[in-house]
Amino acid sequence: MKKLVILGAGCAGTMVANNLRKKLDREEWSITIIDKDDRHIYQPGLIFIPFGMYKPEEIIRTRSEFIGKGINFVIDEIVGVDTETQVVETTAGKYEYDKVIVCSGVGLAPEEVPGMMDGWHTKIFDFYTLEGATKLEKALRSFKSGKMVLDIAEFPYKCPVAPLEFVYLADWYFTERGVRDDIEIQFVTPMTGAFTKPKASAYFTKMMHEKNIKVTADFILAEVDCNDNKLISAAGDEIEWDLLVSIPPNVGARYLVNSGVAMDEVGYVKTNNHTLQAEHHKNMYVLGDNTTIPTSKAGSVAHFSAEIMIENFMREINDEPVRPDYDGHSNCFIETGFGKASLIDFNYEYEPLPGKFPLPGLGPFTLLGDTKANHWGKMMFKWVYWNKLLTGEELPLEAQMSLAGKVQE
Repeated sequence: MKKLVILGAGCAGTMVANNLRKKLDREEWSITIIDKDDRHIYQPGLIFIPFGMYKPEEIIRTRSEFIGKGINFVIDEIVGVDTETQVVETTAGKYEYDKVIVCSGVGLAPEEVPGMMDGWHTKIFDFYTLEGATKLEKALRSFKSGKMVLDIAEFPYKCPVAPLEFVYLADWYFTERGVRDDIEIQFVTPMTGAFTKPKASAYFTKMMHEKNIKVTADFILAEVDCNDNKLISAAGDEIEWDLLVSIPPNVGARYLVNSGVAMDEVGYVKTNNHTLQAEHHKNMYVLGDNTTIPTSKAGSVAHFSAEIMIENFMREINDEPVRPDYDGHSNCFIETGFGKASLIDFNYEYEPLPGKFPLPGLGPFTLLGDTKANHWGKMMFKWVYWNKLLTGEELPLEAQMSLAGKVQE
């Protein structure tokens, strides 16, 4: 029997495991998926915890409830991958593979920025982890005046629109509490604007100005001074803060670095932009945040690229040529506060543009527009994620109609 091993049971790993189990002959292929725990976090929901819109328990489920029958789910820590002998090693055992799919994601590395750990989760907070988001909720609740700075340390990072959402939601949150006039909000980024794509960047930067959110671009963070509450750039510029929300460097799993699977110390695996095959390792595909494909590290990318990866996997094992069909397709809802959201849709070649996105059963949604329907689309996506996206099952018609009705209210 041939063996497929999937490294990581997050969004990308779970989707690809369930979809391939439906396609691969159970007499010919075994599927093993490995992750360090049995806790699946709905990551898009983390942004809402600091503002009291979600509670932690509302975005946590077990991984095992989404992993289909006929898939061996191993809870263990991966310590290495030998690409020559094609063996994955964990703390408790070894797993040979004929094919391996790397879906191990990325994590935060605040220790990579000098001084950041001095105030981590006491003066400096994040919303990309459950611990960070819950601690930030307490910090925001007690913050009534002063300067709140959101800083992006470096690019790339997970979910590029999340920092935009945070400052927009902060503007709404402080307004609702009646303290917005006493709080300055500043968005600090190493990019030239609010987003990577010029047209979308112009749109979202303009929205920040309209909401009285100061934008500081081209700020390359060099260190954090927690004694004087300052950000210091590589050029020596300084920004003071009373409350700092940071997106520190994002790095790949250390076992990928130690095994030589990653292309450098940062931990990303060099990936073909169009086929999702690993560039330097045979019998390996890469999916999710730890790829090097030049598009957003987002759940939509995992979904769209998984469709192409699965097709290429099946073509390859059937001795057919793989197809370079992934075009970088990504789309994201962006919460803009006050019960509204925007939506962008783009790929490697085309920038986000105004128009309509015809999501079957729910849409159409407005692209590069600020609407209540987009907000409901964002909020309802959690239900779709738990009930369809991970498992690959179709939603019942009555569920589609219910969701569509809510969105169009």
